Amino acid sequence: MIASSTVLRPPRRIPWPALVGLAYAVTQLVFVVPHLGLGWDETVYLSQADPHRPAAYFSAPRSRGISLLTAPVLAVTDSTAVLRVVLALLSAAALYAAYRVWQPLLGPGRTALAALLFAGLWTTLLYGPQAMPNLWVALSAVATVGWFLRATHPPAGRRALLGLGAMVAAATCFRFSDGVWLTLPLLAACAIVPAWRRPAPALAVASGFAVGGAEWIAEAYLRWGGVGARLHASSATEGGMGTHWAGGMAWRSLNGPLLCRPCHRPLVHPELTLWWLSLPALALIACVLAWRARRGAVVLLPVVCAAALSIPYLLLIDYSAPRFLLPVYALLSPPLATLAAHAAHAIRSPRARALAAGLAAALLALHLSAQYHVLDRNTADARATAARYRTAAHDLRRLGLTPPCLVSGTHAPPIGYDAGCASANVGGNNRDTTAHALLRRAAREPVATLARTRSGPPRYALS
Repeated sequence: MIASSTVLRPPRRIPWPALVGLAYAVTQLVFVVPHLGLGWDETVYLSQADPHRPAAYFSAPRSRGISLLTAPVLAVTDSTAVLRVVLALLSAAALYAAYRVWQPLLGPGRTALAALLFAGLWTTLLYGPQAMPNLWVALSAVATVGWFLRATHPPAGRRALLGLGAMVAAATCFRFSDGVWLTLPLLAACAIVPAWRRPAPALAVASGFAVGGAEWIAEAYLRWGGVGARLHASSATEGGMGTHWAGGMAWRSLNGPLLCRPCHRPLVHPELTLWWLSLPALALIACVLAWRARRGAVVLLPVVCAAALSIPYLLLIDYSAPRFLLPVYALLSPPLATLAAHAAHAIRSPRARALAAGLAAALLALHLSAQYHVLDRNTADARATAARYRTAAHDLRRLGLTPPCLVSGTHAPPIGYDAGCASANVGGNNRDTTAHALLRRAAREPVATLARTRSGPPRYALS
């Protein structure tokens, strides 16, 4: 008689965070990547690392992190399609890695919900395959706060401290000013919270900021004469940093346009902004409930960091763009996922819980479908704008403008990039030359000046 035994293996858990990352990648590849040309700011960042095109003027507020990220791709190919695919895959992998840091703090279900809440926003989808810094700051910030919470929870391993320092460095490298606003509340937390008054986390944050900001600070001395001078130039480029309430502009531009400057357009589809208007109340409720449950750190710290990162975009500038608040949305997603889980657990009756789950799923599906509607419209607008840049560059080449050459005017960077020319501007926030210098250069190489039909060519172009 032969006895047989059956080994019972526990069922494998569904890797929900990984599935969210995969869905994020597929959605970008299907709905965004095939339809997106290069935007104005993208050409500035890409030109810094593109070996085949002259570098555009790099203004004081910018940081070079996104140029460094795209440099390996540009060294191999100048194909926009390849660049888009690579960035879409990289951003999806970064989304998974950033929220994976939170899994020991929240569990896989809440972590996946937090990632989905952020990944489902139209801005997150639109900027995933773009060479723009805001999304990468957002993912670095959410990973930073996750590593900080893990590094301050004894016993903190070296891995958590290294992750914390690396993510602070990444956020600062992608956008120096955002790195400052992310670092300040973390260092303040190390000083205020008794349980976190240990040198290791504070040293990791400070070291990460120093490493990430080293290039920006060095360039400040080389090009502007110091950090103070660069900050003054940054303020001038931004239109004058000061006390400005930009919350209304951020709300009006929530569904587009991609840049609201000047921001006089009326709000499009206000019913689709209810989720945004509810964010402060939901964050406050999440903080109160977490404090009562004695799990305040996991909720309070990301909310505080989100509030700090929102300050320059809601209080200090007089224009707006939907991408500016991406780091805020990323940091608020874990507290909102925690709030949703708390609400689910508060319902005792199985029937009521099933009904609530169905209602929540329906609301989430409605929200995601609305985000897709806004994504589709803004992708079309971005595609149309990029097509106008390409058409202008094609017309200039047809008129005989070939490299080495120079294009001047408000939209010179994207048009010059497509034409393979350098770009310059004699006025506006990105002024980097004078009319006299432009005329001297025109004596050595072909120069084209862009002007509106109604205003006609500038005076120096007629001399």
